[in-house]
Amino acid sequence: MGVPHLDRASGAFAVLKLARMGLMDSTYHRPPTTTERLGRLVAVLAGALAAMAFCAGTAVASTLLIEGAGDGHGVGMSQDGAYGYAIHGATYQEILAHYYTGTTIGQAPPKSVVRVLEGTKVVKVPLERYVRGVVSAEMSASWPLPALEAQAIASRTYALTAHAGGSRFDVYSDTRSQVYEGVAAETATTNAAVSATKGEIVLYGGAPAATYFFASSGGMTENIQDSFLGSQPEPWLKAVADPYETNASHWKLSMSFTTVAAHLSGLLKGSFRGIEVLTRGVSPRIVSARILGTHGDTNVTGPQLAGALALQSTWAYFSLENGATVKHEPDHSGQAQPPTASVPSSTPTPAPPAPGPQGGSQAPAAVTSSSAGGVLAG
Repeated sequence: MGVPHLDRASGAFAVLKLARMGLMDSTYHRPPTTTERLGRLVAVLAGALAAMAFCAGTAVASTLLIEGAGDGHGVGMSQDGAYGYAIHGATYQEILAHYYTGTTIGQAPPKSVVRVLEGTKVVKVPLERYVRGVVSAEMSASWPLPALEAQAIASRTYALTAHAGGSRFDVYSDTRSQVYEGVAAETATTNAAVSATKGEIVLYGGAPAATYFFASSGGMTENIQDSFLGSQPEPWLKAVADPYETNASHWKLSMSFTTVAAHLSGLLKGSFRGIEVLTRGVSPRIVSARILGTHGDTNVTGPQLAGALALQSTWAYFSLENGATVKHEPDHSGQAQPPTASVPSSTPTPAPPAPGPQGGSQAPAAVTSSSAGGVLAG
């Protein structure tokens, strides 16, 4: 007996028709027995369900669309934004005062030394030599001098306030702290920026202030407590507008549900259904969210979610695409609008920032305004 054609619109009718066909068969010269009737009905229904499954399998697969902004953790100074301020005439003092609220410029302790972990070995490097090996690894030497000078001071201060290795060392030589490449990284331009700001560091309340920095803000930086979750608020690490960020700091991407499920392995319960944002920071980077699965939901932090999906930052908005239909995912933060660029049209596109995020890509265990460690007399 042939199986009638099934399509998505007539599937339910066809199942009913096939069920009815199983009750009487013209090949019998007598009404079928109850056993025969049930056997034929089971076979027909199995065929109908298989056909419907085939039709469902040919439907357009769902896609997760992600629209976001920024590159890095968002705390402190944006390198891209510093470039924008510099080409608009800002001095390094003005750049630092903008990103590190309420701070002043002071002097590092004389003969300061930085303990750098290179591989498995801890190397003690005089502070100024260390900064020369950092600036060109963190910023393009072709950038305006005020941006390079701001980077030199931020990197110098960061080295003096970091405690990455506790009592063993101060900083990693890679993006877990800030990139240090030694003499090989030095250029005449970046060395000039270091020399012009020799010994200068950022102070808050008279003490060295932790000067986190990162590649790109997307238009606004973030409060430290809303990015490095678990950290205490710090008055100099508050969210500020970043008007000279470039359009390159805004990004979009899409992922099939299969790819999303692979990324979320260990967090996803059952099959992927979507992502629900619960809270956001000021910028508005995601603080908390919920991964929706067919077997239950999983609460995650913004950094957890961004890390699992390999996003550039936690400033992200989610939509589901199915065929021609696009539906925004639930967002309970009160900031449910996707990011829009607010870049002055006269802003030129800078050279790409150094690989980010830097300046403390790992959340600190605790940051306090009295932190002034990482300094050794030499």
